[in-house]
Amino acid sequence: KYKLDKAIKISSPIALSALANSYPPSSGSFKPELIEPVVKPMLALLQQTSSYLMVNAYPFFAYAANADKISLDYALFKENAGNIDSGTGLKYNSLFDAQIDAVYAALSAVGFKGVKVMVTETGWPSVGDENEIGASESNAAAYNAGLVKRVLTGKGTPLRPTEPLNVYLFALFNENQKPGPTSERNYGLFYPNEGKVYNVPFTKKSTTPVNGNRGKVPVTHEGHTWCVSNGEVAKEKLQEALDYACGEGGADCRPIQPGATCYHPESLEAHASYAFNSYYQKNSRRVGTCFFGGAAHVVTQPPRYGKCEFPTGH
Repeated sequence: KYKLDKAIKISSPIALSALANSYPPSSGSFKPELIEPVVKPMLALLQQTSSYLMVNAYPFFAYAANADKISLDYALFKENAGNIDSGTGLKYNSLFDAQIDAVYAALSAVGFKGVKVMVTETGWPSVGDENEIGASESNAAAYNAGLVKRVLTGKGTPLRPTEPLNVYLFALFNENQKPGPTSERNYGLFYPNEGKVYNVPFTKKSTTPVNGNRGKVPVTHEGHTWCVSNGEVAKEKLQEALDYACGEGGADCRPIQPGATCYHPESLEAHASYAFNSYYQKNSRRVGTCFFGGAAHVVTQPPRYGKCEFPTGH
């Protein structure tokens, strides 16, 4: 009634166990018993409200169960030979990308190709039981550092190259009172006493994990980066994000007013890019300040819109 769906999105996370098939990614499909009673009605709502399908993806589980078949480097975003999807011919260099594309394939199979995906949980345990192959501090540090580096490239998956990856890392703290296998209590970056389990650089630049370092985790990107609009999103969504940035967000939008230095080119995409970047730089380029609900992404090359120069900091 009050059109709150324009501002507030409703969804529900699914685990990859909701898939009947996930390998190769192009064969991704939902479990038949879930399609009619659960999957289709939910996807219909998400499509109607332009919301995201939330997915919890854990390459660790797939690796631990198939360590004899899956390369650890492939699971940890490290250099590897990659895998070719026999169905599409696309090459995958990370198990994470393959899992997300399996979800996209499953969406297409039930007629909801247009629904976007957000990864609401992913991570790697730093400690595990003897049978939990791959659970270790070094592997957890490698996975999360590789994940951050991967997401900050701004690139999509092989199947959806223009769809930016929106990912939430699990978890901030170890859940030391959680039941179940040892791994369940050891996904955090910090211990409950606030001590750091290992270091994860939230930048594109890799650093060596340091155990016990209680210093602050860096939250800005290395070098010069800018925030620009995503030309793939609907104009309505782009306009809403622009209005927020110039209004409540406090971006300096004076240069994109009529007659000002960055008014030309007179396009929504160009004006939104300037506003998004102003907001991003004003907030010290912190991770998460160049998102705007998927309407923006980070770039490492100076944006080119006519003669307009984009600031690199405030």
